[in-house]
Amino acid sequence: MKLWNRASGNLKDRNSIWMASMSRRSPNRNPDLEAAIIRATSHDETYVDYRNAQRVFAWVKTSPAYLKPLIWALSKRMEKTRSWVVALKGLMLMHGVFCCKIPIMEKIGRLPFDLSNFSDGHSHLCKTWGFNSFIRSYFAFLDQRAFWLDMDTKEDEEQTQKTNESMLQELIKLQQWQTLLDMLLQIKPEAAQMNVGLILEAMDCIIIEIFDIYSRICNGVARILVKIHAAGKVEANMALKVLRKATAQGDRLSLYFELCQNLGVRNASKFSKVEKIPQEDIRELEQIINGVLEDKAIVVRQKGSIEEGKGTEGSPKTVISKKWERFDEQLRGNKEGIGAPDGGKMIVAQNPSTATCNSRPHDQPLPDLITGLFPPAQILENVQ
Repeated sequence: MKLWNRASGNLKDRNSIWMASMSRRSPNRNPDLEAAIIRATSHDETYVDYRNAQRVFAWVKTSPAYLKPLIWALSKRMEKTRSWVVALKGLMLMHGVFCCKIPIMEKIGRLPFDLSNFSDGHSHLCKTWGFNSFIRSYFAFLDQRAFWLDMDTKEDEEQTQKTNESMLQELIKLQQWQTLLDMLLQIKPEAAQMNVGLILEAMDCIIIEIFDIYSRICNGVARILVKIHAAGKVEANMALKVLRKATAQGDRLSLYFELCQNLGVRNASKFSKVEKIPQEDIRELEQIINGVLEDKAIVVRQKGSIEEGKGTEGSPKTVISKKWERFDEQLRGNKEGIGAPDGGKMIVAQNPSTATCNSRPHDQPLPDLITGLFPPAQILENVQ
């Protein structure tokens, strides 16, 4: 049955490529781009064609004119497919397009296709329910991320500090990032038979995204706490909710990383232990809200810890009430890659410093997620 499904899928892909080559070039259609999309989202679950994925990203980066043909071709393919393999590759491809950080993508609104009720049509539900759930959760995150894409393309910490963004605006943005993180944590294998190469590749993409969003949340919380004394009661109450949410998400992240490490997801091993916010700090923030505590000292240090002998020299940390350390560690050097090859099956990035899942200092840019999602084709080892 597996051989038959593979042969049938290969025949479908060839037929789709032939039909695309026969189409007329227009503002909405580009035969070469369509063929690359079909190859990048093939039915073969043992092979990921990163070379054609890179070609798609190169087209989109070259000119905004290629965005409309890309959306048309990918939407048509996603709407027609009943294969979880094609659907998952399509979501990974769309995820990579988002990470290209093209300004015109801000206007996309939501995803141009709907996989919220996706169900694989080639196997029994008892065998595919886990894949269906994975795809629906992945789609839900990307759909919401597309809606809030302007947060990603306009977010720059140095610029945020220069524009004197109000505390209320920062808190609203933090709540949005926390919502996205909740959606990311829903994307996980839930069935025993899902420990396959393609799922692990998708989980690597998710881990990179989690790192990006969680580091934004931690940096935002640190900025808010530094100026909490100037806040009104509304802002202080919102800050308390954000802090409690961050505490709960830290617990969930620890369990999520443990699950991913057990599954063999490469990038999960790059995370250190998630620092927790002490309950004492939450109680002190409650006292601020109630007007009991005034002029609370919040110290931001660049090196070490307030408690002598417990800080790592050179490690940027934010210390709140002398205990809470922001989830922030030095970026690993260029000598350390995204992940070591595992029997020739894993992908290795040429410039690992742009994609490793570590937190970053305030003066460092966000990692180039596109490198982590789809490394350059000439240095890839495809999943067997």
